[in-house]
Amino acid sequence: MHFSSDDLERIAAVTLGHYDLHAEQFWEGTRDHDVSQNIATLLQYIETDPPFEILDFGCGPGRDLETFKRLGHHATGLEGSERLAAMARAYSGCEVLQQDFLKLRLPASHFDGVFANAALFHIPSQELPRVLADLHTTLKPGGVLFSSNPRGDGQEGWNGDRYGAFHDLDAWRRFMSAARFTELAHYYRPPGMPREQQPWLASVWRKPMP
Repeated sequence: MHFSSDDLERIAAVTLGHYDLHAEQFWEGTRDHDVSQNIATLLQYIETDPPFEILDFGCGPGRDLETFKRLGHHATGLEGSERLAAMARAYSGCEVLQQDFLKLRLPASHFDGVFANAALFHIPSQELPRVLADLHTTLKPGGVLFSSNPRGDGQEGWNGDRYGAFHDLDAWRRFMSAARFTELAHYYRPPGMPREQQPWLASVWRKPMP
């Protein structure tokens, strides 16, 4: 499928509208999720000296932003939903950039790590190479990108008012390699469960040094 610019505007507007409308319910439903494994995985692969400059991509109401801040790092959020961005600022006290994922405006070579937890799957596949290129550019050389997405077999489309694209490991590797990232590790979540009960694919990638 190929989306026009108008199609992409609608995908973003409807998906973000869903999160604006359901911001409080989303916060109540996710505030106690344990993603400490994911946070620790990102941090362990960053090779510079702390504190790190971290971009929480799709930070939602700020749960993980607050964790990065509490761990002593310089955390910046990025969120498309106006309501969630306001909640993240209030909860974490961190800077939060309100930006549509498809219209990123990020500084070059600024972040040591990008934490994209349950966010990148909202990007239509045709736009994913461009978004990954933006994230590659905003990382410092040697910087690390962590992603966790609900996995699938290439399904893509609407789930109610939210758009999603669901990739398996091989497809995700192709996207990330094409964006000039080097794979460091991957795993499935939640830990300790049979694979069919692990709907999340987590992976961590490095921007190579020049």
